[in-house]
Amino acid sequence: MNPVLETIHSRTSLRRYKDTAIRDDDLQTILDATLRAPTAGNMMLYSILTIKDQAVKITLSKTCDNQPFIARAPLVLVFLADYQRWFDYYRLSDVEDLREPDVGDLLLAIDDALIAAQTAVLAAESLGIGTCYIGDIMENYEAHRELLGLPDYVFPAAMLTLGYYPDNYEPKFRNRYDQEYIVHNEKYRHLNDAELKAMFASLEKEFSPNNKFGAKNMGQFTYARKTGSEFAREMSRSIRAALENWQGRQAEKQ
Repeated sequence: MNPVLETIHSRTSLRRYKDTAIRDDDLQTILDATLRAPTAGNMMLYSILTIKDQAVKITLSKTCDNQPFIARAPLVLVFLADYQRWFDYYRLSDVEDLREPDVGDLLLAIDDALIAAQTAVLAAESLGIGTCYIGDIMENYEAHRELLGLPDYVFPAAMLTLGYYPDNYEPKFRNRYDQEYIVHNEKYRHLNDAELKAMFASLEKEFSPNNKFGAKNMGQFTYARKTGSEFAREMSRSIRAALENWQGRQAEKQ
């Protein structure tokens, strides 16, 4: 296995870090690699916030679903879907009939931001720096917008915590679902009931009937813990609030 594949297969989410600041040269190496990430039309529709301020990290640990390890991470990177920069450039260039950025622009910018984030993850891993994705940065849009100074056409698409692996750290790898259920040939294949049971068989072995949600099976438990949870509802509310900037202004002009 070549070094790139070794890096991909050895990565796990890291939530416990050595009490050591990220070296400046390592951070620069990560950023240099990140800026080489694929991007739509070479527009680089993203910005990256580097956050070392402890007070800001503490705030993020609370606003991102109360996860204390965020505050303990030596470095946090926030990846922003950013159409503001191009919109400002278009206005500077006196573009005629300039339209406000819309939801299509937002989704394209989110693509760019996530591709950049994953590039940063692999670059960091290759340097012995672990990472953890924090999707909860999409929650509490108003609070995060104020905290991070985000203009109208910038949306926090993803956040990473970074830190060196602790001494004698032993990674714990979680199973992924079998390829036959994830990879489809030519067209989408809707899984039947038997295939769904087979796909989630190993997950269902972890089910405990004595759970705090009163769930009767793993599907009910996962829904209560994830999809139907308060944080999932808040994430959807937050994204709807952000969309008012991207969609509402276009609707007003139509």
